[in-house]
Amino acid sequence: MLRAHLVEDVRRAEAAAMARLPDGALMQRAAAGLAAAVLDLLGSAYGSRVLLLVGPGDNGGDALWAGARLAGRGVAVEALLLADRVHEAGLAALVAAGGRATRDLDDLHDAPDLLVDGIVGIGGRPGLRAEAVAALEAYVDVPVVAVDVPSGVDVDTGRLDGPHVRAALTVTFGTHKVAHLVDPASLAVGALHLVDLDLDELGEPAVEALQPDDVRALLPRPGLDAQKYTRGVVGVRAGSDTYPGAALLAVSGANAGLVGMVRYVGPEHVADTVRTAHPEVVGAGRVQAWVVGPGGGDDAATMLAEASQDGVPVVVDADALAHVDEAGADWILTPHAGELAAMLGVERDAVEAAPLRHAREASGRWGCTVLLKGHHTLVAAPDGRVRVTTTGVPWLATAGAGDVLSGVVGALLAAGLEPYDAASVGSWLHGAAATQAAAGGPLTASRVAVHVPQVVRETLAGLG
Repeated sequence: MLRAHLVEDVRRAEAAAMARLPDGALMQRAAAGLAAAVLDLLGSAYGSRVLLLVGPGDNGGDALWAGARLAGRGVAVEALLLADRVHEAGLAALVAAGGRATRDLDDLHDAPDLLVDGIVGIGGRPGLRAEAVAALEAYVDVPVVAVDVPSGVDVDTGRLDGPHVRAALTVTFGTHKVAHLVDPASLAVGALHLVDLDLDELGEPAVEALQPDDVRALLPRPGLDAQKYTRGVVGVRAGSDTYPGAALLAVSGANAGLVGMVRYVGPEHVADTVRTAHPEVVGAGRVQAWVVGPGGGDDAATMLAEASQDGVPVVVDADALAHVDEAGADWILTPHAGELAAMLGVERDAVEAAPLRHAREASGRWGCTVLLKGHHTLVAAPDGRVRVTTTGVPWLATAGAGDVLSGVVGALLAAGLEPYDAASVGSWLHGAAATQAAAGGPLTASRVAVHVPQVVRETLAGLG
């Protein structure tokens, strides 16, 4: 499990580590890891030029000590000091190793191959001061390596407010931070590399992200005595005259082999289309979970009311979300930002600016699991736990992808997973299947459904 912690917890763990280590040892570990990552990105030391953007705190100290190591390996290193206060030992080490420092942007030599963002660290506030903005704008086409977090983001919430660094690579220390995983700040992180500092006493994470081993442990698998009913039966109520394809896509996700049976209930002409594509799908009957809403149109309210009468878990998606007044504790709501905004009575921009806060608010308000779709999908539980989905590709932003997702999640729910696990595992599989289906290029939602079984096979085999 990839875990991300709040700044307060990281500070406490760092203080405990520093109390048991020699003075400066923690910063030296961080600087060594940072320097190694920079060298790896550069590809070659000799002939390379690196510019350190140095702020006043330990973040700047990490950059300066790493710069000293880089200079010792033959990299031409300059440091632009962006504050009156500077980490003196780190600066002295850089100069002793052959680097140079200046406070004047115009005093810098040739354009660098790489910028190292040591402007502000995890204690910084959103936004950047004018001097930092000017330095970044002077080298707008030069890739940036961020130290710990991209400067200018809100570390504990992932919010952005004003100018900030957009990194090609972020080298973080000890543990991941919320901003690394949660949008919109995660979009500024680039590739992410963790330098282990052996921090203890971190406490409970603020957010988590499933990894292949976690998914493998959670995936339901049939026992030797399994039969179709014991494996789970999922029902799908979806589709309309206007959106018949939504039903087909939701059924495709549900019918990826994760349960023993799929039932479809909807308009007869849509049912004919579903059965033609999926002859194993049957009609009305008992289920262990319902998927309700994709393409439901004017019938979505009736679909939700009928599904809720069965007293089984329900995945509520698309058109049905507008008709959620009360939700069962075992329900999963799967809105995108616009749908969640309408449910909460706020603007879409507000949800997109602070998805973590709004997903938690919605989960608390309705007392159930909320899956907020996005670049990094969030799954929030009523008890405050949050998982972030880091699988997937931008090509997944395509019509019908959410319908497939609802079907996959519903199947996992019917197979016996708890709502929080079903939503987060389903989202992970959906993103991994999209990555496989895209293979670096475009994809359609129906292709995502086709690849779910292969992703499940590879994950169970330990190939993920």
